Amino acid sequence: MQKNAADSRSEDRLPIPFTEFIALGAMLMALTALSIDIMLPSLPRIAAEFNLASANDRQLVVFGYMLGLGPGQIIFGPLSDRLGRRPVMLIGLAIYIGASIIALVAQSFEMLLVARGLQGFGGAAPRTVLIASVRDLFKGHQMARVMSLIMVVFLFVPVIAPAIGQGLIALFHWNAPFYFLFVFGAVAFVWTLRRMPETHDVKAAPGGRIGLGTAIMRALTDRQTLTYLLASGFMLGCLMSYIASSQQIFVDIYRMGASFPLAFGGTALAMIAASFTNSRIVVRLGTRCVSHSAVVSFLTIAIIHFLFVELIGQPPVFLTWLFLAALMFLFGLIMQNFNALAMEPQGAIAGMASSILGTYTTLTGAFFGWLIGRSFDGTTGPISIGFALLSLAAIVTILIGDRSLRAFRPDRGL
Repeated sequence: MQKNAADSRSEDRLPIPFTEFIALGAMLMALTALSIDIMLPSLPRIAAEFNLASANDRQLVVFGYMLGLGPGQIIFGPLSDRLGRRPVMLIGLAIYIGASIIALVAQSFEMLLVARGLQGFGGAAPRTVLIASVRDLFKGHQMARVMSLIMVVFLFVPVIAPAIGQGLIALFHWNAPFYFLFVFGAVAFVWTLRRMPETHDVKAAPGGRIGLGTAIMRALTDRQTLTYLLASGFMLGCLMSYIASSQQIFVDIYRMGASFPLAFGGTALAMIAASFTNSRIVVRLGTRCVSHSAVVSFLTIAIIHFLFVELIGQPPVFLTWLFLAALMFLFGLIMQNFNALAMEPQGAIAGMASSILGTYTTLTGAFFGWLIGRSFDGTTGPISIGFALLSLAAIVTILIGDRSLRAFRPDRGL
């Protein structure tokens, strides 16, 4: 297919090859996924190492990172509008590297959680600023397409990260994954320093002269942005509850032990398939059609699985895995397009808008994920009803804010 003029102009603005921009962007985006997923096999060891009172307290290693990630985005996003994308990425990566060192020497669970919070805070910079950089270069369907291509690469991280973490723990110590995160952060820092282009003209862009309060009001008073901001928060809660509970589901319920990374990686492959699918269909069908159809399907499957658990009993492992893989596939179709819909009206303040979106969805997702994760009772019932309630809340939000699901017909607009 021949590239259109808008695509050519956007790619011509890059001083590095387009494929390298996608690869570097994927690495920067992958930092958060890697920082969470590589730790999952360590959670039982961490609980034993620090004598945690409740088995569910191990989930705080996941949520501690998210609590740092949330507020970090509201700081680094506006800074990137004022100072430029590239220097802010480097500042965040430097903080991330320092936090990894603290985690390596932590002598208490509280210190480990502090390090995780700092890791999340530093990791907020590349995550937030990369989205703004893509928004600087691309618009509409093409922005969604580029993000999908980045996601296709970066989503391989959840496939391999638990296996990497498990291998490191088996060979060394429970904190060995932090050595890996330190090296990964250092490589990302050097690559960004040497190759990442500056995509934001601070002097020319009006966003650099808009204050945070004004930006928040602009985002919250735009109906489309607010609608998909709220809906994204509900849906991220589904993902966070799954990540936090996945080790307990596959190991505590189904006794998969060393096979846990395979089960978790398999559901991550479903998200990769969703990203690839989205990159192929979103331009033709539109972001609303794709995401709305997916969120209705998500609700339907969650209800079916919950009823199965309640009426028949805990399903066999393969059926549970199919249920989770299907939901993660649909989640991939939902979130990429929700983010594009929320960001589209905010081009003049892309960095701030990205930080507002990221901060809200991260903190909201972590809160709902924590609520559902803490309710783990040895079955998949709590996570199923949690998925159903959160996706229903997202649908109601869209019906109120966007006035229609537009779920089953192509959408000529974004």
